[in-house]
Amino acid sequence: MSLIRIALAGEGGQGVQSVAEILAEAAYNNNQQALYIPNFGLEQRGGVSIAFIQFSDVRIGAPKFHKADVVVALSERAVSRTSVYSGPETLFVYDSGFKVSPDELPREAKKIIGIPAIETANKELHPRVFNIIIMGAVIGLTKVVSFEAAKDALESKLAYKFEKNPSLRELNFKALEIGKQMGEKALQEGGAQNA
Repeated sequence: MSLIRIALAGEGGQGVQSVAEILAEAAYNNNQQALYIPNFGLEQRGGVSIAFIQFSDVRIGAPKFHKADVVVALSERAVSRTSVYSGPETLFVYDSGFKVSPDELPREAKKIIGIPAIETANKELHPRVFNIIIMGAVIGLTKVVSFEAAKDALESKLAYKFEKNPSLRELNFKALEIGKQMGEKALQEGGAQNA
């Protein structure tokens, strides 16, 4: 794997930083290099939170980057905040559950893909696993970590919750699988401008 840079953004409280931590742990468990830098909004709940994550098989030189290979925006405000990280080779992913006007989407992107993560979580699973669907989508789109490594890292991060309520394990793993399938399907369909 060459260097893959991801900018993941959403509202405070949407679990953006948790997803980034789990993905970084999954990479470490796969003996890959990973670098994660959190960037919190002005308020923990209320500001836009951005996680910058890099994955590689070799040492990662610089902690910051100007353009991402993948940008994932989980809210309307996150779309406008992350457009600056999108370039001609960027895969720009946003949650299609909210309306985004074409002029809000980045001017430069290789592909723009809308994924119905919030809608799927609300209708098929539970609103609380929306961010795990997004994590699965990132894996499906990029293959930065294996699905098994992601499941192991998720188990490690949420073990105390799974012990209290074992049904949460199945719910989270199902959300991860659904997200992975969404990401893979979006790539096969080639993405759509203004999806």
